[in-house]
Amino acid sequence: MAALRAIPRGRYVAILATLFALVGLRSLIGAHALATWLLENLPVTLGLLFLCVTYRRMPLSRVSYTLIFLFFCLHEIGAHWTYAKVPYDDWWRSLFGVTLNSQLGFARNHFDRLVHFSYGLLIAYPLREVFLRVANVRGFWGYFLPLDFAMSTSALYEILEWATAAVVGSDASNDFLGSQGDLWDSQKDMALASLGALLAMTVIALITWHYKRDFAREFGESLRPKIAAPFGEEAIAQIQMDSNGR
Repeated sequence: MAALRAIPRGRYVAILATLFALVGLRSLIGAHALATWLLENLPVTLGLLFLCVTYRRMPLSRVSYTLIFLFFCLHEIGAHWTYAKVPYDDWWRSLFGVTLNSQLGFARNHFDRLVHFSYGLLIAYPLREVFLRVANVRGFWGYFLPLDFAMSTSALYEILEWATAAVVGSDASNDFLGSQGDLWDSQKDMALASLGALLAMTVIALITWHYKRDFAREFGESLRPKIAAPFGEEAIAQIQMDSNGR
């Protein structure tokens, strides 16, 4: 951490941006299917645009930018080969003389599973930072909301994959979907993203509990109602009264 803090934030972000530009360029060169590469990089482009727009008003920590960078690099590997064809088995064989799938009993290419798990594991912390700084959440909600957001965006991504394949109906969209004939592919992908986020938030909670003396008090306080009166028909009636009073 001290080494990261020694590098000025702007310079550190510029280094990561330059490295990722090189990774993205290498991913594009000789891409297995250009149309699939473009589809895969659409969410990456939107994510980078968001980071650029918010950089001046709310720059993230160096840790968050590093985690995002690592996830995007994994994604670029999948985009280059298409997820179902990433030759990790060949790489493993060249190092150890046997395939990883044969050692683990896998019958399919599981690189997409790794990246879905990594989404939750690597992106949950940056999400937590945003929730803490923007919504000022505390205690339980500082851990639950990043998990919830990772789960919901994972589900949204699976829906978009299905919609793209259903509407476009091309080889590129099928590569983008990448189910490899697994009927429960979407559910497994969402489960792995959720597991990754849960693991990340559990680790952060344990670290915080170890160093923060009032962790238990803050956690319990975050679950207590801040407004005793129920919302619903009472709130609607109050809104109507306020509106009529104007």
